[in-house]
Amino acid sequence: MTNVDLHCHSTVSDGLLAPRELVRRAAANGVEMLALTDHDHLGGLAEARDEADALGIRFVNGVEVSVSWGGLTIHVVGLGVDAANIDLAQGLAAVRQGRDLRALRMADSLAASGIRGAYEGALRYVGNPALVSRSHFARWLVEKRYARNVANVFEHYLLRGKPGYVEHQWCALEEAVDWIHSAGGVAVVAHPGRYRMSGDERDRLFAAFKTLRGDAVEVVAGAHDHAAVREYARVARKYGFAASRASDFHGAGESAVDVGRAAPLPPDLEPVWERLAA
Repeated sequence: MTNVDLHCHSTVSDGLLAPRELVRRAAANGVEMLALTDHDHLGGLAEARDEADALGIRFVNGVEVSVSWGGLTIHVVGLGVDAANIDLAQGLAAVRQGRDLRALRMADSLAASGIRGAYEGALRYVGNPALVSRSHFARWLVEKRYARNVANVFEHYLLRGKPGYVEHQWCALEEAVDWIHSAGGVAVVAHPGRYRMSGDERDRLFAAFKTLRGDAVEVVAGAHDHAAVREYARVARKYGFAASRASDFHGAGESAVDVGRAAPLPPDLEPVWERLAA
């Protein structure tokens, strides 16, 4: 099997490695095709592509779009997008506008529980001032020993009902799919096993995604165990989605799976990379 990783992050969003360093790590791990999919931002693609070309890796322009659907935040990855597309660029800019206000409100929520200085602390972990995320807060909370590690943070903070959580409205599912398609890309539901959905909610999500001409689902993802891989392989077959393979790598010590080290796809599924232009 070709070693493909179609979801990872750099310092342009909430990864720990600069785009060039991320590509070098992927090359060292034997990756042959790589997509950089920073949250709501295309700023790392040119640097990553330059390094991938130098190292002989096939590079895919990507982005991970934040979506509000059914009271949940979900993510849709766009693969093979034209980074110069105006519709996509303007849509992502609109999504990013609310991020800093959300970060300030998260800090206020943490302060109300007795944890002060979180916004300033999170900023020390930010590589791109336009994109302050929960991961940056999580790293600061670990530094200050409010949690053992980043995974432990998300057991006690920043989730619904926990200190640091705030409601936020991202873009609509239809908008995300439309922007990705307008940019010539393939729309993929990212790591569906992470979403706290009932079976009925999950069915409604994938039915809506199919109606909107969504293309694929991450069957293999860093957050998916064997049971989740089986479940989302079933979803891919049911709806006729292509299947993606992804680590969702953010950094060593933080991510469940290293870049390029995800499990193989079930052999009967259509790999999403076969839908990407050469």
